[in-house]
Amino acid sequence: MSVKQYSFILSTALYAALMTTSALATEMADEIIVEGKVHYSDKVNALRSPTPIIDVPQSLSIITADEIRSRGFLSIGEIIDYTPGVNTSQGEGHRDAIVFRGVRSTADFFLDGVRDDVQYYRPLYNLEQVEILRGPNALLFGRGGTGGILNRVTKKGVIGENFNSLEAGIDTFGAYDIAIDSNYAASETSALRLNAYYSELENHRDFYDGERVGINPTYKVEVSPATMLDLSYEYADHERFVDRGIPTGADGRPVEALQDIVFADPEGNFTQLEAHILRATLQHEFSDSLKGNLNAFYGDYDKLYQNFFATDYVEATNIVELDGYIDTTTRQNLILSGNLIGEFVTGDFSHTLITGAEYIDTASDQDRFNSLFSGSNDDKETFIATRPLAFSGGVGVNAAGNPTSNDFTVDLNDDTRVSIDIFSAYIQDEIEISEKLDLIIGARFDSFDIEVFNVPANETRTRTDEEVSPRFGLVYKPQENISLYGSYSESFLPRSGEQFANINGNNDALDPNTFTNSEVGLKWDFETGLSLTAAFFEIEQSSPQVADNDPATLDVIDSEITGFELQLRGTVTDKWYVSAGYSYLDGEQVDRSGPTGLRPRELPENTFSIWNNFLVTDRFGFGLGLTYQDETFIDNGNTAILPDYTRIDAAAYYEVTEDLRLRINIENLTDELYFPNAHSTHQASVGAPLNARFSVSKKF
Repeated sequence: MSVKQYSFILSTALYAALMTTSALATEMADEIIVEGKVHYSDKVNALRSPTPIIDVPQSLSIITADEIRSRGFLSIGEIIDYTPGVNTSQGEGHRDAIVFRGVRSTADFFLDGVRDDVQYYRPLYNLEQVEILRGPNALLFGRGGTGGILNRVTKKGVIGENFNSLEAGIDTFGAYDIAIDSNYAASETSALRLNAYYSELENHRDFYDGERVGINPTYKVEVSPATMLDLSYEYADHERFVDRGIPTGADGRPVEALQDIVFADPEGNFTQLEAHILRATLQHEFSDSLKGNLNAFYGDYDKLYQNFFATDYVEATNIVELDGYIDTTTRQNLILSGNLIGEFVTGDFSHTLITGAEYIDTASDQDRFNSLFSGSNDDKETFIATRPLAFSGGVGVNAAGNPTSNDFTVDLNDDTRVSIDIFSAYIQDEIEISEKLDLIIGARFDSFDIEVFNVPANETRTRTDEEVSPRFGLVYKPQENISLYGSYSESFLPRSGEQFANINGNNDALDPNTFTNSEVGLKWDFETGLSLTAAFFEIEQSSPQVADNDPATLDVIDSEITGFELQLRGTVTDKWYVSAGYSYLDGEQVDRSGPTGLRPRELPENTFSIWNNFLVTDRFGFGLGLTYQDETFIDNGNTAILPDYTRIDAAAYYEVTEDLRLRINIENLTDELYFPNAHSTHQASVGAPLNARFSVSKKF
């Protein structure tokens, strides 16, 4: 029996044990509002202070667990498709990768407000809600966070309640999944909760498969009437096939004739992740006006990523060139943080003051071996573009008709041992100047200390960056349900990058990239339950580079992205819920010579999405929506293009009983061929054709 099977059987047994001792109940947190069978939240966990959304000086979106279930979302990428101002990048087929307002990120992910920077596909099975905060975020989250951040809020134990739920689904590709959620009131002051899932992966592409296991027991205890402790352990075991899409042709667009060919090794393209994540949160109310919390996070990650992918294609000869590498990462993250939130009055002004500190200790070892083909004696090899390619298990026949085989043990690309120590301290004051005017002001100090041992060169390099990130915001409320806001913040990203790959060459001598972020906007909560947000924003980046003509001096290269964003969410009537978003993005690349006239990659000018949920009867409802993305450039040279696309989706549900619900979610109703994202010129993802997922959820 495999570890995954054993783990899932164990979690199911625990679930059954909890079920037998639990009574029928329904969980409903106070901050969740229910309208027309659609749940949405007015509280943002990541902000650390009890601030209503209308008083937050930035644009944001919240997707609750109920919406995740009803919409059939199975991944972060599917949520992003329906969120304004953000779009997905391919992430080389092995990780979540989001472009926040034109800024690509693989590390601006957070779990219960704590940084979650390892590259992997994040599950949704144990989430209370997903929070996507766009705009200025440096003060609370530190480095990065330029265009936005994504925070996952996990489910915690609920004291005084017993409930169980089971959800299972299967789609028309053959993928299936099962998830359980059980809460047991262990005593009058404590509760145990177990979330677990198993997923068997399948899709429309040849060779694609995989499986995922997640187990997350949590424990909540009321230590005293003023003190609450949450403990959590999560085990993740993920494995999946890696597909990096199809090449582009002479016109720079994906070659539609190749849509069914997988440019990979059926046995040699895969990624594996095993993770153990421990979390503890202690919350204490010192008084009605002073609260505090302490957070401890430890994550141990072991990841392997091996792949082959297309790097060139010649249409005239139908010959494709493949490259490849194998990459391993082991990382341990220890994160300790604490916050004090105080409310007090000075003169005529009311204050909500947040002070906090954070310490991060990261040890990250990574290495990469390039492919080496015997037929070419190089890391690249050519093949005839047929379905399937004449290459499997590391051996094949190249385009010249000669045998070739790959060796992943010869060509070492890099091998580094990284140690990082980060200390941060921040303070923010939300000042109520009058009933209609709030001022938000604060700053964060970060000390980022990195040491990289380059194993092949037997060389150690170190660098320390100390940066202050200020934040300023103003919220004016002409009416209680309307706010006009403006905000400004600064952020930085060390030259070691988001994944600390190296500080070789000149990188250890270069200052961080710095960013300034400005935003003005409007929020309007209508009496019907609708909420409107409109925002204009500007992101400026300054990147020091060694001057071409004098290595002793630096060129500072500035670039800018501007845009507009519109979001409408809520109930139109008691039977109609809508979620709609539009964004306009503009930008220009800048080099040492100045503006280039080239548009940044992965920056669609227009995106639009809308989802409607209609309640036909008390038991039956359906949903209909679409998502549109303008054409965008795959590369910074603006020679490769992802065409624009419109995808239409639908859903329906029926409540057989109060505790039993059936759902169907249909994706790509018109069966459109589209290419949602890419990683580089010859790696364009092929969107899924018409497909459906059938699911059932049961409360016990």
